[in-house]
Amino acid sequence: MDINWQFIISTLPLYQKAAWITIKLGFWGTLLSLIIGLVCSIILYFRIRVLKELVEIYVELSRNTPLLIQLFFLYFGLTKLGITMSETTCAITGLAFLGGSYMSEAFRSGIEAVSKTQIESGLSIGLSQMQLIRYVILPQAFAVTMPSLAANCIFLFKETSIVGAIAIAELMHVTQDVIGMYYQTFESLFMLVVAYLIIILPLSFLLTWLERKVRYAEFGN
Repeated sequence: MDINWQFIISTLPLYQKAAWITIKLGFWGTLLSLIIGLVCSIILYFRIRVLKELVEIYVELSRNTPLLIQLFFLYFGLTKLGITMSETTCAITGLAFLGGSYMSEAFRSGIEAVSKTQIESGLSIGLSQMQLIRYVILPQAFAVTMPSLAANCIFLFKETSIVGAIAIAELMHVTQDVIGMYYQTFESLFMLVVAYLIIILPLSFLLTWLERKVRYAEFGN
């Protein structure tokens, strides 16, 4: 099969713009999901009344419903309640809502892996709850959860391919439009694959390097 390189070059600006949109959505969605996950895991660990039940409901709701349904609810359903969000805000909110539950479970498993002896030692020297979290629990929990966090980050970047359903011109949406207009299916899909590899491979290498560094720190190297 001959590849139409001229077509690929002519559509390159479209894919570059779409790639930046994908990176922006993935970055903010991942960042917010990390914050949400950390807060939720702390609430679950310390069993804060009322909030613990709310977090458990959120985690089950988020993990057991597809991202596409969540996006449709945010974008179309909330308008019935008088709440209107832009496409970008809706996409980032959806990614953060979905990712937060996965990050929460990852952080929770890491926090629970911290030995009771470490926690009791921290309390015995007079550390407050916040100091205990900051200096004892989180550093060790982060080392344990890093593989799961890395996997969730990559997962969320790949999930950006769903948000085109609410008319955001990210990579998948642009590819579908280009195929519909020019019928250059192979070239369009080739560009899509290359674009995602350019985005996700460096992220994967970075997270692998960070995971290795954190793992060394855990063992005192």
